[in-house]
Amino acid sequence: MPALEAKTILADKGDDAEDRVLKPLREAGKEIVIPPKKNRKEQRDYHKALYKARHLIENFFCRLKQYRVLLRYSQTVFY
Repeated sequence: MPALEAKTILADKGDDAEDRVLKPLREAGKEIVIPPKKNRKEQRDYHKALYKARHLIENFFCRLKQYRVLLRYSQTVFY
């Protein structure tokens, strides 16, 4: 992930691993928008507005996936 060209990395709580994810991203100079897990001993801040936008975008893609199945079946019916 540090090799990505993006300046900001948005991810969910599953990617809250200090040594494996967060440390390499910090060293690469990336802004990290990953909320900490509740059981984390040392809570850290994150940009809540950006994380909220990430959630909306994820929901949008889920909706697209739902309609894609509908479109796939409708194409087979018309051909």
